[in-house]
Amino acid sequence: MTASLSEGVMRLLTLTLDNVYFALDIHCVREILDMTDITSIPHTPEYMRGVVNVRGSAVPVVDLRLKFGLPAAERTLNTRIVILEIPRGEGVAAIGAIADSVREVLEVETARIDPPPRMGTGIRADFIRGICRQDERFLLILDAAKVFTTDEVLSLDELGAQPGPVVA
Repeated sequence: MTASLSEGVMRLLTLTLDNVYFALDIHCVREILDMTDITSIPHTPEYMRGVVNVRGSAVPVVDLRLKFGLPAAERTLNTRIVILEIPRGEGVAAIGAIADSVREVLEVETARIDPPPRMGTGIRADFIRGICRQDERFLLILDAAKVFTTDEVLSLDELGAQPGPVVA
């Protein structure tokens, strides 16, 4: 377990995907947007939805359902785009992540966070930072830097730098 999980309290933003609760360290969350038009970019993986205009900047958007191998879902009034800041070299890259809903910010004692369960060979769970019980459900804590690998962040960053109109 990492040092940041070894003592104290962790503030987490909770979100849902297909009735599963996930959480992100609040420090990597820049803002939460209502669902908006996304300008698609040809020849990108299916989970890369395109770019959105965030105060004049093109920010690449990933559909977390598709990224995690879940079926696509209809957009609802609760669908949100969470704008994350992912470390990249000396700076950070802004990336949007589509979630079915954003729930709340929780404070969880790090002592209550267990390491991710071992799932066996062939199943990638390295992007799960930890797991904890919250009320009657489990909360999977995501490691945003591992959800979006370095190569992926670089290619997403290039996506956001593409010229052309961005639909707001």
